[in-house]
Amino acid sequence: RSPHSASPLLPFTTTPPQNHRRHHLLPPPSGPSSRPRATMSRRAVIVSTARTGLTKSFRSGFNNTHGAVMQGHAIKHAIEKAGISPGDVEDVIIGCGFPEGATGMNIARNAALWAGCPVTTSGTTINRFCSSGLQAVASAAHSVMVDGVDVAIGGGVESISMVSPVASKTTVTEEKLMSEFPALWMPMIETADIVSARYGISREAQDVYSVESQRRTAAAQEAGLFKDEIVPMKATMLVTDKETGETSHKTVLADRDECNRPGTTLEALAGMNPVRSKVDPSAFITAGNASQLSDGASACVVMSEAEASRRGLQPLGAFKGFAVAGCAPDEMGIGPVFAVPRLLARHGLKVDDIDLWELNEAFAVVPLYSMQQLGIDHAKTNVNGGSIAIGHPFGMTGSRMVGHALLEGKRRGAAKSAVVTMCIGGGMGAAGLFEIF
Repeated sequence: RSPHSASPLLPFTTTPPQNHRRHHLLPPPSGPSSRPRATMSRRAVIVSTARTGLTKSFRSGFNNTHGAVMQGHAIKHAIEKAGISPGDVEDVIIGCGFPEGATGMNIARNAALWAGCPVTTSGTTINRFCSSGLQAVASAAHSVMVDGVDVAIGGGVESISMVSPVASKTTVTEEKLMSEFPALWMPMIETADIVSARYGISREAQDVYSVESQRRTAAAQEAGLFKDEIVPMKATMLVTDKETGETSHKTVLADRDECNRPGTTLEALAGMNPVRSKVDPSAFITAGNASQLSDGASACVVMSEAEASRRGLQPLGAFKGFAVAGCAPDEMGIGPVFAVPRLLARHGLKVDDIDLWELNEAFAVVPLYSMQQLGIDHAKTNVNGGSIAIGHPFGMTGSRMVGHALLEGKRRGAAKSAVVTMCIGGGMGAAGLFEIF
């Protein structure tokens, strides 16, 4: 019996009908889309980047904006900046720290459609907590380098405002893991306090670092250094009256990062109580030396170098490699100390070979310890500030950092290489290497 003939168990033919190809949706079986191109020799380049401004979670511009809208906005404008058609994008890979609720239902696919991509453009959502955006860019690059994809998008989104209140009520632990690795469910701020105490990173050092982050971001904003990456976006903000509890709506324009505090002083930070001071009098982490909860989205158009050349495009830079490493969950903040050496070793590089570093400021203790252990020059690190001042939408930050490193490198001219790295909840580190054109 033919495997395609009908049977009592299959009361229908499994032979596809002759007209199964929707000619108005799918490419024909011949032509450029079918030429062999999957080869490890292909280089992946980033040709454009676009993002929203970052708004304060719960109390500002994007507190009532669906993830598909923020991410769709970033995708739409990254495509426009690249000068390509939405239909040219084969796959959209989006990172999200909490891919549920308003950022659930495969937010990548939904955002691609919101951005105007045709139904033939696929999408997948990935999660590696705070490195989700970097992971997405790396995965998009891998699809270009290995699978022959010509055009893909890597990016990230987070709506802490709309998702966090729901996610915090639906977390389910597992008995075996809770017994062996309880820190998997430990609040990140507690792990930062542990790292501070365990490795002797003082409260004063963290406050001093944080003041400098605020200063650098303020200077960069004043100089307009974020304008090349931020695409203004209108949003409907939910406003709650503190006295009556009544809610209303307000139209706002998110055209800048609004989280930083330009006038921050060391004296002001020194006077802040640690967040966990009631349960741990020796705690280090305050609202002033930790990243700010914020909402936003970012997207990078990734393309094969040959395709970019064929289209006459000038890429921002090239993806060179990506590495991850694990560590104890209760000291997840030291993850970059393991991921960065692995990445550099694979490419025959040393720390001093890297011109720019984007090292996520989840907490000030993270870059402080990483720079100390790896010998990274602070003058090359987070040169325009980081998440302490700019904000940190978990799944979005990695993509933002990639775009910013490449744009800043081009501005500087002499910078030819950049590393983007961060710690990851659960006890990991991730690092990506990029060549700046």
